[in-house]
Amino acid sequence: MADPFSFWKFSDELRNHVKASEDQKWNLAASKLALVEQMRSKGDRNTRTEPKRVNNETKPGRGKFKQKAEDTKAQGMNQRPVNSDWKSGDAGHKSSILNAVVNGNATSQSTNAVDKRFKSLPPAETLPRNETLGGYIFVCNNDTMQEDLKRQLFGLPQRYRDSVRAIQPGLPLFLYNYTTHQLHGIFEAASFGGTNIDPIAWEDKKCKGESRFPAQVRIRVRKLCKALEEDSFRPVLHHYDGPKFRLQLSVPETLALLDLFTQNSSM
Repeated sequence: MADPFSFWKFSDELRNHVKASEDQKWNLAASKLALVEQMRSKGDRNTRTEPKRVNNETKPGRGKFKQKAEDTKAQGMNQRPVNSDWKSGDAGHKSSILNAVVNGNATSQSTNAVDKRFKSLPPAETLPRNETLGGYIFVCNNDTMQEDLKRQLFGLPQRYRDSVRAIQPGLPLFLYNYTTHQLHGIFEAASFGGTNIDPIAWEDKKCKGESRFPAQVRIRVRKLCKALEEDSFRPVLHHYDGPKFRLQLSVPETLALLDLFTQNSSM
């Protein structure tokens, strides 16, 4: 006959074993829950910090400046070999460049030397801007005076072109012969002052078809008077640089010369 206490003893052992298995399961489940909670907490912290990193990367202007700096750096790195290659170029290439610069400067200097005759008059040889042009004196010598009167055309060198262009029809004109030191008059402008009105007048022997005195104006005789001697008309004129006098005449200077011609003709 079996011992009734042995059954109960077995039953208690089985109950304790089942209880231990359940406790073990609960401990394992609790460990899993704790691990899941820990991972979830860590994930939440990463999620909170993630927008800050995104904002820094997408902050307006920062990415653009960073990209520009990188492009500039890359461009500088690309250009360095070009500069180094140019510096290490052959002597012949450098010599050709140097010769081109020197020749260019020489050409510019020669051009400036040629263009000096085309420069406008300095202020000392022109009327002040606030004064009205009253008359004009043209210059000739014994060789050109006859051609002036025959062609009924007065002319001056190229640098007088701007001042001669101010001449209008009817303006009183005078002709100074620097060979005889006499002033002839009285003439008046028959046209507006211009350039190369007659290109073959006083033709330049070195340059065929070009006039030595291209600043020109057509003229006619207003009144044929006796020529004035130098000592009589020079006190009326505006002088500069010693004996040189201004060819543009103010209104008072023109009236004074007209009076001198009238007085000289009545003698």
